[in-house]
Amino acid sequence: MLAEKINKLSLIQIDRIVEMAWEDRTPFEAIEYQFDLAEKEVIQLMRKVLKRSSFNLWRKRVNSGVSQKHLHKRNPEISRFKCALQRQITGNKISKR
Repeated sequence: MLAEKINKLSLIQIDRIVEMAWEDRTPFEAIEYQFDLAEKEVIQLMRKVLKRSSFNLWRKRVNSGVSQKHLHKRNPEISRFKCALQRQITGNKISKR
């Protein structure tokens, strides 16, 4: 099932999923909402894409208290998936600050 989902994703999408997974404030629910990949599937994707040592560092960080990768661990006042300073991507160009 995961192999089928990965084959449907472009390299840019896989890169974005990895980037979102590394970000502490991006919850797994945001990745699932945007790319239809559950937490277990994101973990499998990260295991497949990353080097073993990088994957281990990521898992250690996600499981520690530093990460807010799960909505139930987050501050209830935070209700958005993106930073307020983040701008929209339009026309294949990322707006600069």
